[in-house]
Amino acid sequence: MFNALGRLFRAVKYLFTGKVDQAADALSTNPTVISANYDRIVEEKRKRLNQYVDAVGAMIAQEENKKAKLTQLTDEVQKLEKLKAGAAARAKQLVDKYHGDANAVKNDPEYAKCQAAFKDFSSTLAEKQQRAAELEEDMKQLASNVTNHKNQIQSLMRELDKLKEEKNDAVADILSAKEEKQIADMVNGISNDKTAAELTRLREMRQKASASARVSREMAGLDAKRAETEFLEYAQQATSDDEFDALIGLSKDQKASEAPARDTKIPEA
Repeated sequence: MFNALGRLFRAVKYLFTGKVDQAADALSTNPTVISANYDRIVEEKRKRLNQYVDAVGAMIAQEENKKAKLTQLTDEVQKLEKLKAGAAARAKQLVDKYHGDANAVKNDPEYAKCQAAFKDFSSTLAEKQQRAAELEEDMKQLASNVTNHKNQIQSLMRELDKLKEEKNDAVADILSAKEEKQIADMVNGISNDKTAAELTRLREMRQKASASARVSREMAGLDAKRAETEFLEYAQQATSDDEFDALIGLSKDQKASEAPARDTKIPEA
């Protein structure tokens, strides 16, 4: 018993699932639903594309920031090079002052000051030059990446436009396929399309109206022909009566011609 109930529940479940699947398939081929699904997909792709554009915009901002830092570092490097040259020039003055006496130059406190400044400027200059080189390399990579992403964005925008056109084509294809199926079903006699039934009813009404008008025209022609026949009969009968009256002496024309003859007197000889 439990096994039978289990099979029954499974059968009901499969039947319900099948009906749901059929309903889903019917909805998925509905032109309005297809159009709405395309609009949803287009909107989702547009949102992701906008996020992509924002990310590339951040990369461009980062590139501009690095460019500003590189400009600043370049100014600092140029300044350090001048300071380094200045420290060396000051030490050179000491050499000239002591006429090249190395011990005298090195014993001068100004020499140690110039030497320390020169070392500090050189060390700082090397660091900033290295940092500037790194920034230049980063900027080259960023510029290349930004260019590639810009091209990718343009390609995605073209795909988005094509997707909008594809929506119209898809809806048109679905509508065309439905019409073709309805026509085929009509030919095969399995169509349940109310439009086809309505067209059939309208065509029958038109045929009935045409037939009714044709009958009316025919009836009108018969009436005219019947009246013509009656007039011909009257004319023939009148002609026969006149001929008969003429033969028996009742014709009006004959009486008119005879009357003057009786009144005319023959002159005496």
